[in-house]
This record gives sequence, structure tokens and C-alpha cells, in this order.
Amino acid sequence: MGRSEELRERLGAVRSRIDAACAAAGRDPHEVTLVAVTKFFPSADVEILAGLGVEHIGESRDQEAGEKVASLPASVRERLQVHFVGQLQRNKARRVAGYADVVHSVDRARLVSALDAGRVQARADGEVDGPLGVLLQVDLGEGEQAGRGGVAPADLDALAGAVAEAEQLRLRGVMAIAPLGLDEAGVRSAFDRLAALGERIRHTAGTGPEREATWMSAGMSGDLEVAVAAGATHLRVGSAILGSRPDPR
Repeated sequence: MGRSEELRERLGAVRSRIDAACAAAGRDPHEVTLVAVTKFFPSADVEILAGLGVEHIGESRDQEAGEKVASLPASVRERLQVHFVGQLQRNKARRVAGYADVVHSVDRARLVSALDAGRVQARADGEVDGPLGVLLQVDLGEGEQAGRGGVAPADLDALAGAVAEAEQLRLRGVMAIAPLGLDEAGVRSAFDRLAALGERIRHTAGTGPEREATWMSAGMSGDLEVAVAAGATHLRVGSAILGSRPDPR
């Protein structure tokens, strides 16, 4: 089986899972955006996926992502939204702001300022058009259950306020990764908390643009059905579509 056919079959299976999860939850599948996480995979795979109708790709390593996006033909790049979904160091934020359309992993104020400065410069240089969408990554760990990165829920409102004051950032919503070691009920509880936190941001934001921060990025290859049931709008799916990751070395 060639790579194109393999990706077609895998993508079709994931889309079927999403459709079934939406039916079970009484949701419209058009409410859910699939972000195909292409980290460690070549730009050739991105081009195949784009040809199969994928409009959103996810990357999480700056150097790889920047080079991959730059290598895409203009006709492919203009059809794609590039989501940076991994942990981001402040010293790389300015570069990411020059090629990403959305950053899912904003978890501290210093990162907000770096992304904003990078986007301001990228727009001035004509590299991008429009503000950078951002999501606030929330730590869903509780008690002895370790979280997997993100801002503490108690600090979420302050971080949302920092984004609101940024010149070239637009708050799109919240993101999280379910803590390790949870059963299905535990994952659902974690994602329900994320949904409530997203609603809290919108409720406390008054009439500003944060009222439009309706995205909830949650769910990956192994738990996308639970995420859909909890109200996720964006699913970050890698291995179920692209297969086992190649050795990055």
C-alpha cells in the first residue's frame, strides 16, 4: 500500500470515529475541527493530507515546523491553518509567531509578550496577515494526579487578561492534555473542568473579544471520543492518522 492510500484509510477511519462520537453526543460534526499533528513527518505527508481535504495541521517543534511550513508550495500553504500545539520556549516564540496561525500552548504572561512582539514584527515585515490566535493551556492535574503542563486554573483569568491587552494576539479559547493514568470517567471529568474554565473566561470577559473565545482544544488519538462528549471543538490527532512516529534522530 502506498503512502497516499495509507493516509486516506487512516484519515477516513478517524473521521468516522469523530462522526460516531458526535452522533452519540448529539453534536453536529461540523462543530469539530480535526487538527492533524504532523510532527516528525515530512512535508510530503502534509501535501497528501491537504489533498485529502485536511485544512489544519499541528506542529510542536519550532525548527522542524518552521522549515516544513516554509517548504510547502504556496498553493498548499494558503489552504492550511498551522497550529503550534507543543510546549513553547520564550526565546522561540517570536519565530513561531511568524509562521503559525494559532498557538495552543500559551501558559504564562512572558510567553504572551514574546508572541505579541513576534507577531507585530512579522506583520510589519509582511510575513503574515492578521493577528495570531492563541489558546490558554490549562493544567488539569488534581491532588496527587500530576498535570501535563499549563497554567493553574486559579491563574487563568489573569493570563486571559494579558492576552486581551496584547496588540496582535486574539484569545480563541482553552487547551489541555488529560492527566496520565486516568480511566475514561476521569478523563471525562478533566475535560468537563476544561469546558467550565473556558466558559468562565467568556463569562468574565465582559463584551470584549474574549467573549468569542469559544474553542476547546482537547482530545488526541486515544481519547477523542471522550473529548467530543465533553464539548471539544478541536481535536489534535497524530498517530491515528500518520502512524507510529519515525525516529526523530
